[in-house]
Amino acid sequence: MKFTLSWLKDHLETTASVDEIAEALTDLGLEVEGIENPLAVLSEFTLGRVKSAEQHPDADRLRVCVVETDEGDKQIICGAPNARAGITVVVAKPGQYIPGIDTTIQVGKIRGVESHGMMASERELQLSDEHDGIIELPSGEVGDSFADWMAANAPDKVDPVIEIAITPNRPDALGVRGIARDLAARGLGTLKPEKTAKVAGTFESPIKVTIDDDTREGGCEVFMGRMIRGVANGPSPAWLQQRLRAIGLRPISALVDITNFFTYDMNRPLHVFDADKVRGNLRVHRAKGGEMLVGLDEKEYTFPAGAVVISDADEIESIAGIMGGLRTGCTEATENVFLEAAVWDKIQIARTGRALKINSDARYRNERGIDPAFNAPAIELATQMIMDLCGGDPSEVVVAGEVPDTDRAFPLDTDRVQSLVGMDIPAEEQRATLTALGFRIEGDMAHVPSWRPDVMGEADLVEEVARVASLTKLVGKPLPRAHVGVPKPVLTPMQRRENAARRTTAALGYNECVTYSFIDQASAALFGGGTDATKLDNPISSEMSHMRPALLPGLLQAAARNQARGFANLALFEVGAAWHGGEPEEQSLMVSGILVGATGPKDVHGASRPVDVYDAKADAEAVLAAMGAPAKVQINRGAPGWWHPGRHGMICLGPKKVLGIFGELHPRVLAAMDVKGPVVGFTLWPGEIPFPRSASATRPALAASDLQPVERDFAFVVDRDVAALDLVNAAAGADKTLIDEVRVFDEFTGGALGEAGQKSLAITVRLQPREATLTEAEIEAVGKKIVEKVAKATGGALRG
Repeated sequence: MKFTLSWLKDHLETTASVDEIAEALTDLGLEVEGIENPLAVLSEFTLGRVKSAEQHPDADRLRVCVVETDEGDKQIICGAPNARAGITVVVAKPGQYIPGIDTTIQVGKIRGVESHGMMASERELQLSDEHDGIIELPSGEVGDSFADWMAANAPDKVDPVIEIAITPNRPDALGVRGIARDLAARGLGTLKPEKTAKVAGTFESPIKVTIDDDTREGGCEVFMGRMIRGVANGPSPAWLQQRLRAIGLRPISALVDITNFFTYDMNRPLHVFDADKVRGNLRVHRAKGGEMLVGLDEKEYTFPAGAVVISDADEIESIAGIMGGLRTGCTEATENVFLEAAVWDKIQIARTGRALKINSDARYRNERGIDPAFNAPAIELATQMIMDLCGGDPSEVVVAGEVPDTDRAFPLDTDRVQSLVGMDIPAEEQRATLTALGFRIEGDMAHVPSWRPDVMGEADLVEEVARVASLTKLVGKPLPRAHVGVPKPVLTPMQRRENAARRTTAALGYNECVTYSFIDQASAALFGGGTDATKLDNPISSEMSHMRPALLPGLLQAAARNQARGFANLALFEVGAAWHGGEPEEQSLMVSGILVGATGPKDVHGASRPVDVYDAKADAEAVLAAMGAPAKVQINRGAPGWWHPGRHGMICLGPKKVLGIFGELHPRVLAAMDVKGPVVGFTLWPGEIPFPRSASATRPALAASDLQPVERDFAFVVDRDVAALDLVNAAAGADKTLIDEVRVFDEFTGGALGEAGQKSLAITVRLQPREATLTEAEIEAVGKKIVEKVAKATGGALRG
């Protein structure tokens, strides 16, 4: 947003300097990005007087001038038609930079005659586009600074230009009036009364306006317009042209320049149609899609379906709130004009502007928000300005739709500034600040002005008071002394368990992944999901249509992408939620990891091997231990179908309490997800691990025995389909006091046993006495119980 100092002073009575204004704007949240001060550029140029101007001996259009300067008489070659003796001019000496032609002047020869400088034109000093002759000054002394002369005699042409950055929440600052209001609230001057106008229409407008029913909601809320006939659309006045040029706009014609003036002056985009080119009435509606329009920028645009446009009886004539059409644009021949002022839906403007790739001043302001209550005053002020500059006879105003009601109020608690910001601001000063910003205070309620759509609550009122008072006044204070003692833990037990799982898995060599919670339906179905209960109503894409039923699909997809890029050996894990239903309680925290390929790269020692189920088992047990799971668990079968039916295990506390699953992924699943095996992995449920009954932070006493343990080996012949776990559990239950551990150390299925459908399982049983050293008789008694328990549970017998 650019504006000039004199433009600001149209709204603000102030004696503050440019630097003071810039500092205040940045402190108010309107950060100054740059200041262009033409006087700084002109400070090196001085005044001179032409003493003589003779014809160049070798060029018809050049004159050899003798110019009196502060450094004595200088010979300067000049080709301007108005170069003559007796005039006061602006002299550029050798070594000085000329901004308008991007050149540094040097002593040189022109057709054999030396020239020691130049006499500048307005365009060469970037004062205007005038280049028909050199600058002639009506007064001034030789050697005076040209910058001082301009400041005293033509301040409008050397008006400082200030550029500020506007945050999306401050559309009111997109007009000079809004900027002046903030500065007045800060105390840098007095806000001048807002201009008003009331122009009586002398005839009924022949052009009417309607808004389609499907366009009122989310399209156009109100449209006001009037015809002004008999205008003379010539060049705009010099003051208006100068202001537009200063902020980087090119003056076009009086009618167009007036609309640009209101865009920057009051943040009020307007549009003018050449009424003689409009066929019939105007209609605001949504495009069907595929229609085309040539805009004022002479580019052709094809509309997407649903874009809001303005059409006459034959075709589309304007991109609503963004850009007008070339066919009905105003030219110097325009005699009758139809002026438009409308309030458009911000989201619709942004969507259409992005689709058509148009970045206009109108779009920039309409999509951020204009003042709806200013719609009627704007059309009156613009009409008055058109009549003042172009003449004409106005019609009555035609109105379609209604001005939206933006009235809202919030409680004003003057104590909240201290609690939210930490500033001590008197209550009366707070009320005065809000009043200066346009808020209406009634009792303890603050009514928000219509031009501030960003104020949506009590905290926003505090923010307004604090920024006007200046956050630089905040004074640092020491923190209060902490209470003596150990603070309460911040993390919940489940959060600590989750962190332990994450650290332990990473320490085992896994790389953590963070995948989307959404996956495609086919992948979800492979892991028991993909139902309508977990389907998204508005998915980002077809690949993210369902909530994930497990973490494994995302990890496998990551593995497939890595394999496609040449990374074969992978160890990936993720900690996150998965969903088995559409209700809030139908989700659970999971820890999943996968191992893909081999345990490491090939080497001469043959250490590399394919990953197997025992790798996954060891890692799963380590992570469970870190999360506080009991050491004694059962390994059962019966995992879901995405696990290999014969190469997996369910880690359980009893038949129904499943803490996790480890094993090899089913080849069918790997093929469907384009992952090259082998792939093993695990999934753990931290929420299923029971919490300790005692809340004590201390560990229990170590129960160690100083008595010699005893180990005995047993080999049993059992049927081939007997699970080793059943045999181990039976043996462990023979004497729960003495038996400390049972483990399988051998399996044999060949020979006669294999032919008979049997196998041999050998176990080691570790006996740990607690009170006295075991005698041989006691050991034999325990061994007899073990044989009986195993025989009863599995039908097996000791191997002969």
